[in-house]
Amino acid sequence: MKFSQVQLRLHHFDLPLRHAFGISRFTHSVQPSLIVELTNGEFSGFGEATADPYYNVSISRMTRAAERASTIIASTNWEHPNTLWQTLEAELSGESFVHCAIDQAAHDLWGKASQRPTYEMLGLSLGAYPDSSFTIGLDRPEVMVAKLKEESGWPIYKIKLGTNDDLKIVRALRECSDAVFRVDANCGWTPQQAIDYSFVLKELGVEFIEQPLPAEDWVGAELVYHESALPIVADESCLVASDIARCVGHFHAVNIKMVKCGGITPALKMIDQARQSGMKVMLGCMTESSVGISAIAQLLPLLDYVDIDGANLLATDIASGVMVEKGRCRFSSIPGNGVEMITPAGLDGQN
Repeated sequence: MKFSQVQLRLHHFDLPLRHAFGISRFTHSVQPSLIVELTNGEFSGFGEATADPYYNVSISRMTRAAERASTIIASTNWEHPNTLWQTLEAELSGESFVHCAIDQAAHDLWGKASQRPTYEMLGLSLGAYPDSSFTIGLDRPEVMVAKLKEESGWPIYKIKLGTNDDLKIVRALRECSDAVFRVDANCGWTPQQAIDYSFVLKELGVEFIEQPLPAEDWVGAELVYHESALPIVADESCLVASDIARCVGHFHAVNIKMVKCGGITPALKMIDQARQSGMKVMLGCMTESSVGISAIAQLLPLLDYVDIDGANLLATDIASGVMVEKGRCRFSSIPGNGVEMITPAGLDGQN
């Protein structure tokens, strides 16, 4: 199906979280999110990008970039979302978050118009695919234990670290769960800390360590890569396709975030590059609603690991779609990314 005169609509939501969510850099209780809607008059596709102060991404910045792109979108004829992504590449250079939301919406629209799920449109099938982890945000040890107990029964927990009490935290959590643990320091450790902690964490049943060092510490990353007792996964050090080659010999796997690379289209390229480089692949999320989570889930059959619990961290979701229940992803019967806004009238309330 060919798409022409596609209109862009923007919807801003402040998503309340069930609990304050902390990482080594900051703690927040509300997540500002921009929903992009692309419509051809018959079908609407939806995509999402969250604001993120670490990357200097705000709702206003994304809105300005999307509005600049809207004329190009309306005048572009396309059959495959790749064409639209490439057409917008120059205009949205440096604006990967909103580019991601547009690309997710284009894939959703593409699938809905064909009445097929996006993963199928991409040539994938739902055979075996990995379970998602549930993230325990950084806090006092007793608070983190309470959060894990509240969400008992997940097969995998991702534990946010980056304090002087990191080993104490993991030990306390291990006392109340025999699930697989993964830890994420969000750039909060030194190379020696990462190496020393890795041996203790391995004994505590941790599977891997995500981004232990600051993103720019490539010398330290190489040292940790060779000396760690656990595999090391890149996150902040691996944003776009050109970062994959640099991660070789510094990380054992990469955590690809769609908002950081620009959407489904470049994520597919990064997955292929990582595989060719001998690294394992993970897709992660921000604190997104089911709009963003459902888009990420379309690539599940390609992954070794996945972390798409963003909607589970919210007090109130704004959409239905792919549901993550105790780690298992349940796909929607709706075509495209499976997204349906829960309260369509609400889309007009926060533009």
